[in-house]
Amino acid sequence: MLHPSVRYDALTSARHRAFMAPRLLGSLAALAAFPVYLALRGAPNAIEVAAFAWLMAPILCSYFLSRTGRYESAQVLSSIALASLVMMMAISTGGINSFAAIWLVVVPIEAALSASRRIVAFASALALSCVSILIVLTSLDWLPVSEAGVAGHGVFMGFGIASATIYAAGLAFGAESLARTSVSLLYVEEDRYRLLARNMSDVISRHRHNGAVQFISPAAEALIGAPVQRLLGHGLFDRVHVADRPAYLTALSDAARGGEARSVEFRLRRDVVRGNDRMRPSGAEFIWVEMRCRPLEQGADISSPNADAEVVAVLRDVTDRKLQEEALAQARIEAERADASKTRFLATMSHELRTPLNAIIGFSDMLVQEELMMLDATKRKEYAQLINDSGQHLLSVVNGILDMSKLESGHFEISPEPFAPRPALINCCNLLALKARENGIDLITDAPKDLPEVNGDPRAFRQILLNLVSNAIKFTERGGSVTVAAGVEGSRLMLRVSDTGVGIASDDLARIGDPFFQAGKTYQRRHEGTGLGLSIVKSLVGMHGGEMQVQSRIDEGTTITIALPLEFTPQAEHVSNIAILNPAARTAPSDQAHQVKKSA
Repeated sequence: MLHPSVRYDALTSARHRAFMAPRLLGSLAALAAFPVYLALRGAPNAIEVAAFAWLMAPILCSYFLSRTGRYESAQVLSSIALASLVMMMAISTGGINSFAAIWLVVVPIEAALSASRRIVAFASALALSCVSILIVLTSLDWLPVSEAGVAGHGVFMGFGIASATIYAAGLAFGAESLARTSVSLLYVEEDRYRLLARNMSDVISRHRHNGAVQFISPAAEALIGAPVQRLLGHGLFDRVHVADRPAYLTALSDAARGGEARSVEFRLRRDVVRGNDRMRPSGAEFIWVEMRCRPLEQGADISSPNADAEVVAVLRDVTDRKLQEEALAQARIEAERADASKTRFLATMSHELRTPLNAIIGFSDMLVQEELMMLDATKRKEYAQLINDSGQHLLSVVNGILDMSKLESGHFEISPEPFAPRPALINCCNLLALKARENGIDLITDAPKDLPEVNGDPRAFRQILLNLVSNAIKFTERGGSVTVAAGVEGSRLMLRVSDTGVGIASDDLARIGDPFFQAGKTYQRRHEGTGLGLSIVKSLVGMHGGEMQVQSRIDEGTTITIALPLEFTPQAEHVSNIAILNPAARTAPSDQAHQVKKSA
């Protein structure tokens, strides 16, 4: 018989059943007793017939509630029906002195089951109004004379009190049943929320507007690695990163004052680092947390004087997402660098390839047409030498590109063997001495005769020296000097190439060593080169397990230091190849000392 709107609400369903059950049972029992009353009483008078007929009102009220689900309206109708029945009986049986007048006390008691102050106030006012009317009618003697005598009056009075007491007791049991149902539902609800709070990974907390924690769910222990008791008050705030505390407090304050949800991300210190986190370093101490906070509803805790200033927050670990965002940002930067490198590569190759090719084609055409050009032997030899020089330059460019491709793909093979570094160093400097003299540069060599043998690839060693020395000569102005020094420190061979050239700007140092990169802001492409020379040097040094460091100042010069182990180890080769092929793993530069060198 319950209305469909309340079938899935246990407490409301219990209220509807407590309303309908006693009215239906009482009315049906009274109607069933009507024949017995007739057999004992005889023919009833008009008042008795009306009283029994009025017992249909509770049944109609129950039907109204069953069809509409309007509980408060049904309670109002029931109070009016009961008060009307009591008034009719009291007016016919002695007014305020009638046995039925005691039933007016039941009207507000019955309305109390509605748990509505408005209905209780209405029922109380209705009962008091009826009492006042009966008192006035009795005092003015406007009521009909009761047929019952004094003795009969006492019997009826006892019957009225007893029946009212029984009905009030029924209402009391109904109220107790509703209270028990309400407590049971409250326990079930608390168990449900307790289950959620203990087993969900997100942390639920309750804060004052100043950030003080009043409650925090047990999930905080797994997230932060600290007991819940240590997070109460300002314990959680003390774990927020100092730089993120203003944003943390601002979000809580805005949510408390503005009445709208707020979201903020901040770093939170945890006591135990997650051991299964492969992405985060083992020494990590802070995790990223997202906090969504909203003001606590005023009706949630009316006992608290500052309920309107409190905030409920949900905290979630978003460290993995932040790491992914950082990885995506780094990948985007690397992609932008790759795109810029491609653009520079195309521009550089357009110049470096077309210039020697134009020379080769132009001078070869002149040789083909030597009869028309009237060339003598001296001119033919000069043109042939220019063609040869252009071809050699073109070959060096192609070889540099092929070597860099092999290095980045991991196919460049190292063939370690013992060799003496001093003869190789002297030979490389002798090869470049003519170029230094033509440029008006002093090339100074400082190599002790007692340098020990090195276990490495002699071809790669010579390529490292040639690239470094030619690079230093290229970027040193006429009248300057280039110094090549070698020595031993511990178990490493130290090579230093110093020049008094133009130097490298601090903004360009971070990119020096990247393939095809040239510090164009300083040099404005006044020198030939593809930007691969020092990239190859860097890769070859790394494949030998060595290190390269650069120190440079604008207009003062540059010093490159190469540290190579005396004994080549395959493990160093493997690690260095990973560092070469993964640009994101490069060490960030300091102010003046860097792990990279200016480009050739």
